[in-house]
Amino acid sequence: MPEAHTFLLPWESFYVIVGSSGAALTGLQFVVVALITETTRRNTSRELAAFATPTVLHFCAALLMSAILSAPWRDLSSVALALGACGVVGLLYCVITFRRARRTTEYKPVLSDWIWHTIVPAIAYAALLLSAILLPRSPERILFLVAAVALLLLFIGIHNAWDTATYVVIHVLPKEKRKK
Repeated sequence: MPEAHTFLLPWESFYVIVGSSGAALTGLQFVVVALITETTRRNTSRELAAFATPTVLHFCAALLMSAILSAPWRDLSSVALALGACGVVGLLYCVITFRRARRTTEYKPVLSDWIWHTIVPAIAYAALLLSAILLPRSPERILFLVAAVALLLLFIGIHNAWDTATYVVIHVLPKEKRKK
């Protein structure tokens, strides 16, 4: 069987872009959280743990996947093991996120919150775990699925960060202006 770099080398530019995007978007999420803390609305750590922290985790997962797939591996089984570990940890974190979202007190999640903060991420991490299992058998095809998962995690994070920012602008800031 060919060495891992035979299959991973063509993906190098893709993962440079995805990894850089994940890192940059993580930084922007810090800005969103900082803006939220500037409001006078009472925000609890429960809301941040349920909605902001998972967004950062998804960006960091895309960054980590990019680093894993850019490393100089000798064989694909090692790559698969690393990606599988990411998939398992991601799935476990989705369960934690679901439990945290159920316990929020200041904000009650709506259907789209459940979809974008728990269901779609769980699908992404399950697909990553499945990819890890299948990678050594069919690397050329499965690497496209891994790439799709990396992009999906970026899109999940972008959606969730945008959703948070627009919620603050539409619902929180106008109420604060009325109080003044």
